[in-house]
Amino acid sequence: MKKQILFIIDDIELKYFEFNDLVTNFWFIKEFLKRDFDVSISTKNRLFIENHEACSMFFETYLKDENIFYRKEEKTKRINDFDIVFFRPDPPVDVDYINACYVFDFVDREKTLLINDPSSIKNFNEKFHINLFPDYIPKNIITSSKELIKNFVKQQNEAVIKPLNRCFGSGVYYLNKDDKNLNSIISSITNDGKTSVMVQEYLPKAVHGDKRILITGETVYEECVTKLPGEDDFKFNTHSSKFFAPASLTPKERELAEHVARELTKRKLYLVGIDVIDEKITEINVTSPCYFIKEINTLYNTNFENKLMSDILSLIERHFAKNKTVCMMK
Repeated sequence: MKKQILFIIDDIELKYFEFNDLVTNFWFIKEFLKRDFDVSISTKNRLFIENHEACSMFFETYLKDENIFYRKEEKTKRINDFDIVFFRPDPPVDVDYINACYVFDFVDREKTLLINDPSSIKNFNEKFHINLFPDYIPKNIITSSKELIKNFVKQQNEAVIKPLNRCFGSGVYYLNKDDKNLNSIISSITNDGKTSVMVQEYLPKAVHGDKRILITGETVYEECVTKLPGEDDFKFNTHSSKFFAPASLTPKERELAEHVARELTKRKLYLVGIDVIDEKITEINVTSPCYFIKEINTLYNTNFENKLMSDILSLIERHFAKNKTVCMMK
């Protein structure tokens, strides 16, 4: 019997579902359909609780002429009627995002494999929790205090300030101790001292971009990309081919990535993207990490989606084999 898969995707991805090969979910869904899985899609606002059970409204997808499409008839069923759920809406991790994660507290994980597990996502902040790996990160402070932030910037001379719940460089600013706008920037990003943020030491090698290291389970891939700063920015901000370059892992980067992979697999966070500058982790992406499949295929003349799918299928097979053994022992 075919495995039933549900992808929770972002609203904008549903709007531009077909032909959108810049999006990781496009490749994942296409590869599952090619392998004869039944794949459906939903969004976080279509998740709900009814009769004490987690449910979802969803659309069925299909493959035609090497592209993916979805049938416009909306259906509904229990989430536990799916074998696998890929939970991949984009940040911001706001109250709507957290509420969507809460729905999965009512899902039986012996029946349904969750990738990444929403309960783990809501307990792992992509910036906050890099501090679980102190040997591999830049100096940082997490606070809402304007004074603590100003003192940190004064000590470091240069820093980067980041909101804790956004993605794709949104709300990220460069700070300099001599900038006359320093107080204004800090007040704005912290909501006048009410909202905690991360402030990291500025790493000078950021001018050469940050490296995205990709992980599935405990597998760390040699294929990775450098995301180059925009033409008018100090950080990557444009998803265009000219802002990507091929990259290779240093021994230290492989060491840190393998360490992170082991720890996050224990937390049921299987699809992970680590951002690294100068061999230091700046973020660990677990919400909807982009695997930059189109870019890697172009840069390395490969079919990276095949390697990814092989490892994802192995992860799925191990899960169901383990659960079958547990059920037989009961």
